[in-house]
Amino acid sequence: MTTVTKGDELGPLEVTVTRENLVRYAGASLDFNPIHWNERFAKEVGLPDVIAHGMLTMALAGRLVTDWAGDPGKVLEYGVRFTRPVPVPDDGSGATVTFTGKVSEVSEGVAKVLITAKCQGQTVLGKAVAKVAVD
Repeated sequence: MTTVTKGDELGPLEVTVTRENLVRYAGASLDFNPIHWNERFAKEVGLPDVIAHGMLTMALAGRLVTDWAGDPGKVLEYGVRFTRPVPVPDDGSGATVTFTGKVSEVSEGVAKVLITAKCQGQTVLGKAVAKVAVD
């Protein structure tokens, strides 16, 4: 990583989430909640469609930071709020989520990165912040 300064931008990172990704994530996380695979059930509980796991969306946003940092071990803190679900249609194309970031401050070898995650033009993560060790 080169010198990091306030205002540096990360991304964009565009990730396509498909129903296949949801099945694989459910198997890895053991989160088999039907809102992540059963369209009828998801709609019955008021969702627009099957939705991506929140933790999957969070992990994808984290990838933006780890790719930028060059070493996942440099991420000292990371947190988000889930503000809106990511609907994943069963159309073979899935949903595209776009992640960007901006360094909001650098102090004592730590950069604070504000992350934005959007799907269909709407923000899906709020208060997404990572603190990263920098040289």
